[in-house]
Amino acid sequence: MRTSCHIEIKNKRASFDYEWVERFTAGLVLQGTEVKAIREGKASLVDNFCFFQHGELWVKNMHVSEYRFGTYANHYPKRDRKLLLHHKELQKLQRKVKEKGLTIVATRLYFNEKNLVKIDIALVRGKKQYDKRESIKEKDLRRASQRIDNE
Repeated sequence: MRTSCHIEIKNKRASFDYEWVERFTAGLVLQGTEVKAIREGKASLVDNFCFFQHGELWVKNMHVSEYRFGTYANHYPKRDRKLLLHHKELQKLQRKVKEKGLTIVATRLYFNEKNLVKIDIALVRGKKQYDKRESIKEKDLRRASQRIDNE
């Protein structure tokens, strides 16, 4: 049995830019070279979003670098990738996205205990500028209190 791969790629910007309403875990349809590149940690979730097309959920702008040992069969780094969710979850997300101001973004990419690539997605609402300033203030206060506690 293969050892577990401890790769975890996060979208740190998502928690700053958005207020998370609900989270889901989905599978991902990938090509072989994409899985190998993700194992090397060569993926990025910055500026991604999810959209519905023909009743299926897709993630756009997720960057997976080309595999360095890949041949002519290497993948395109920014291609749209299909997400695998249960039908009821897809219907629920599709209803919620139709509401004003809600969208879906990928927040985390990782390998589960069965060595399958999984992606955490979140139904989010965009933060206003003053909310972002509040987040920065809270973060600074936490850092300052940790610094004082450590001294």
